[in-house]
Amino acid sequence: MSDSRRAGGASPWAVGFAVFASTLMIVLGIFHAIQGLVALLDDNFYVSLPNYTFEYDLTGWGWTHLILGALIALAGFALLGGALWARAVGIALAGLSAIANFLWLPYYPVWSVVAIALAVAVIWGLAAYQTS
Repeated sequence: MSDSRRAGGASPWAVGFAVFASTLMIVLGIFHAIQGLVALLDDNFYVSLPNYTFEYDLTGWGWTHLILGALIALAGFALLGGALWARAVGIALAGLSAIANFLWLPYYPVWSVVAIALAVAVIWGLAAYQTS
């Protein structure tokens, strides 16, 4: 057993990656939920770019972001609690988050790019996490 391994089996780096990714998931989920609530409560807050390939109803996007945000945050809390299933769910939800934010680009372009970067960081953190 190397010096970087603890008696519990997981290296300190693995634990750090898990905490990093789960914390980012919680933050990303809260951001998604706020985006969704704003889209649901104020139709005039977001301005859509004309002639964008992916044009969707803002209310539908509001519900999409709200539900996706709640799922991402819950998976982040489950991952902090040690649930192994939350790792795979977190990677899948972060991928969906990146796709949703790509499609959300005409409504809030700068924030969409930031949210895509956060989703990629979550995927990296969860994929780099090794328990053995």
